[in-house]
Amino acid sequence: MTRKKQIILVIVVLAINYSLDRITKMLAENYLQGRETLSYFYNTIVLEYAENRGAFLSVGSNWPDALKYVVLLIIPILACLYGLYYCAFKQKDKKLIIAMVCIIGGGLGNLTDRLFNDFRVVDFINFGIGTMRTGILNVADMSVTFGVIFLLFDQFRINSIKPE
Repeated sequence: MTRKKQIILVIVVLAINYSLDRITKMLAENYLQGRETLSYFYNTIVLEYAENRGAFLSVGSNWPDALKYVVLLIIPILACLYGLYYCAFKQKDKKLIIAMVCIIGGGLGNLTDRLFNDFRVVDFINFGIGTMRTGILNVADMSVTFGVIFLLFDQFRINSIKPE
């Protein structure tokens, strides 16, 4: 893949993931905030507005502001920027670029909330069957999750193919 195509791939995958996250969060704020929970497919998908002031499962929500800025904002932003550079200029595997940029795009979506929304990340969707449910999450969380799952499957596939 040429450098130009690689950079375009990074930009397109990032734009799709980031834009879907931003659009769905705006929709959640406009149509779910302050309203009753919506349920679809016998409670398999539940839409409910929530705000998370921390990271995954609210980790860090009670930390002092200075620590939150460093751990939940500055370090992740630097990691995302380096990841974009790596994907655009160093990584050669197209599938890995897509997976990594999905993770970065999701991360940047939640970081945008933290930066411009007083550390409040908008969450609005919950999946499950019966009592087995996810936490309330957003499209950025799904981008990160799918990217990580793809990376793990790809690594297991590569390791199972290698001759001993």
